Amino acid sequence: MADKKPVLLVIEDDPGLQAQLKWAYDDFEVVIAGDRDSAIAALRSEAPGVVTLDLGLPPDPDGTTEGFAVLDAIMALKPDTKVIVASGHGARESALAAIARGAYDFYQKPIDIDALGLIVRRAFNLRTIEEENRRLLASSSADKTVLGRMVTGAPEMVKVARTIERVARTNVSVMLLGASGTGKELLARGLHDASDRASGPFVAINCAAIPENLLESELFGHEKGAFTGAVKTTEGKIESANGGTLFLDEVGDIPLPLQVKLLRFLQERTIERVGGRRAIPVDVRIVCATHQDLEGMIQQGLFREDLFYRLAEIVVRIPGLAERFGDPVLLAKVFLKRFAAEMNPAVTGFAPDALAAIDAHDWPGNVRELENRVKRAVIMADGKLVGAEDLDFGKGEDEDADVLNLKAAREAADRRVIRHALARSEGNISSTAKLLGISRPTLYDLLKQYDLQT
Repeated sequence: MADKKPVLLVIEDDPGLQAQLKWAYDDFEVVIAGDRDSAIAALRSEAPGVVTLDLGLPPDPDGTTEGFAVLDAIMALKPDTKVIVASGHGARESALAAIARGAYDFYQKPIDIDALGLIVRRAFNLRTIEEENRRLLASSSADKTVLGRMVTGAPEMVKVARTIERVARTNVSVMLLGASGTGKELLARGLHDASDRASGPFVAINCAAIPENLLESELFGHEKGAFTGAVKTTEGKIESANGGTLFLDEVGDIPLPLQVKLLRFLQERTIERVGGRRAIPVDVRIVCATHQDLEGMIQQGLFREDLFYRLAEIVVRIPGLAERFGDPVLLAKVFLKRFAAEMNPAVTGFAPDALAAIDAHDWPGNVRELENRVKRAVIMADGKLVGAEDLDFGKGEDEDADVLNLKAAREAADRRVIRHALARSEGNISSTAKLLGISRPTLYDLLKQYDLQT
């Protein structure tokens, strides 16, 4: 029996184009839909891996509102579907809006059958790889890693990693936004490793850790005799990253005068060392990170708007550890294994009360706090298992009050179990409902009631 052909859903209201696309791709099972209702029905019944979507659908064939409504519905029902959007309406604006809403790719009309076919086949290949990766992750008890470095089982972080992988091979500047301790440098290194510059240097500099009067020299270098103590010519971080990636951590701490010089470098791609007059060309990819509100700093006149848009061609927001359902326990086990091998081989795991405490904690210090607590617990543990006491969370009066409040305790338990189920099913609503033994409408009501994001 021959293998079943992959299903391609074509959402198009032009009968002539429907017929043309129906017979153009004989290596796919092509399903046609001409409006939103038939498209959603086909999505549910046929489960296509790839969808081509014309944004100009009835009742708005000359606009894009109905097409975007269909795209939003597909992303809500089956977010792993690869949607290729085609439109002749405001091509660039439509492309940006479609990608932002979750589309895989964009194609401007008039349609070239062969070119569109290449995009469709590439989308199917990528989806096959992603499905295989998910199967391997689901069947493996090993650490779950993304970008070759970061351990995670949370859909929120997998989405971040996929975004970084997608932009890695371009040369755009990337800004990572997230609280302290969320793994911004780890993600920056992962981006570098996934880029065409992987064989070049990865140079990191923490702009908040260097005194203001030394930061210019650290970034741009200096010539011999440029200032007292400059006994030799020294390359700066930008120059030493030539051919690779420069990671500017805490970029919001760069003082305004130096922001001007950094902007000039980004525009001209040449630098002048402190005390020098020669323009030195530098080929480097910029990745930056901050926990500060740069847009707010722009309003206060503390950060240049033109520099922000040069650095933030792509912005990636990194969720805190408390938002990454299931990750605290997963990471804690990884840290315990590492620290036990280094410091206390007698420790083999966590006691149940420790796992419950890790899962319930808010982790204001994110992954860095978790790592430090596990490290301390491994050192302090007397037996084979790390207990809740070893983690030294303590207990405040507010926590005691919650324990004595039955409604609060029930809500906390509901949240914890739902988060576990969401993490185990990778955010799939149907699978989560089955794990919890409830209906999908009931789960939706609980998600809304507790303001839990899927």
